[in-house]
Amino acid sequence: MGATRRAVRRLHLWLGLGLGALMALAGVTGALLVFYVEIDRALHPEVAVSGKADPAAFDRALATVRARWPDKAGPWRFEVTEGEGAIPARYYNPPETRGRDFAPMMVWLSPDGRTVLRRDFWGDHAMTWIYDLHYELQLGKAGKAVFGYAGLALLALLLSGLWAWWPRGGWGKALRFKRRAAPVRRLYDLHKLTGLASLPLLAMLTATGVMLALPQESEAVLAATIGPADGVAQDLPEPGEGPAIPVTRAMAIAERALPGARVAWVETPPADGAGTYRLRMRQDADPSLRFPHSFVVVDARAGRVLSITDAARAGATTTVLNWLHPLHDGSAGGLALRVLVLLAGLGGAAMFVTGLWRWCVRRGARSG
Repeated sequence: MGATRRAVRRLHLWLGLGLGALMALAGVTGALLVFYVEIDRALHPEVAVSGKADPAAFDRALATVRARWPDKAGPWRFEVTEGEGAIPARYYNPPETRGRDFAPMMVWLSPDGRTVLRRDFWGDHAMTWIYDLHYELQLGKAGKAVFGYAGLALLALLLSGLWAWWPRGGWGKALRFKRRAAPVRRLYDLHKLTGLASLPLLAMLTATGVMLALPQESEAVLAATIGPADGVAQDLPEPGEGPAIPVTRAMAIAERALPGARVAWVETPPADGAGTYRLRMRQDADPSLRFPHSFVVVDARAGRVLSITDAARAGATTTVLNWLHPLHDGSAGGLALRVLVLLAGLGGAAMFVTGLWRWCVRRGARSG
């Protein structure tokens, strides 16, 4: 074995022992988050209701949450789902979670918008707790940065494993699983075959995870290589007279302003009606179904369109950034990619277990 190959194997060993547990944690939590919405719904059957919200339901939903929580006088965000079920809503920066980095109040309403079915705070229930563990190790912004830079080392772990395995002779032998071999050899074969099967997706998930955890650094690198990101329109609403227009009218205005798009989320103005409606728009070509990247901003009193952000016309850097999250959670490829991402995440955990187990077996044999 050449000196370079021995050095790469040693690097792979120590990176695995040092960071393998982190890869396993990211893999298992990420696998769960692939079906975050479905698991959360199963854990909270009170929101599993039939019926589909019509446009008028969002006017009623806003009236319901304003009456239920009069102290929450700022903007509310409502999700416009494409299927049946409850209407999800969020109120950002509630006083109950002041001091936390990100902990909106989350509410689910009946499809007619009249009844509150559930209320929770981000981080206080299972799936959002797992989400924060996956993205920031429950350490806030500092944990997110740690995960981002550790992700670069995890990429080195994956690539060093491929280099250390790469056969110099026949591929058939290198890809074989020896069932009758000694336990340490079987563990090695499990480790290498799991790694080879998981590597393409694990590398993609790790790279996108690094970019999501380090957004400023990633955008700077992209800007230097393929061009600057698109600028964000500055909204300068002129004060108007009277109350805010209804949610339904703002939704209709937005869909006329961006033909072919459907409203995915609508953020309301504050309770006094001053400000804007900010509508997140779903287009067929957008890689993200739930959090698309087109926006229409509407003056809340005058009903005038103030700005349009059309993701279909985004530049190269913005397009890359728009693809990161839907690639990372598999939603960009529908159910098939989501299942593959889930399996790849579990594969990362399996590699840590088999690698650590093999190392322990070998150490035991040497000490014996």
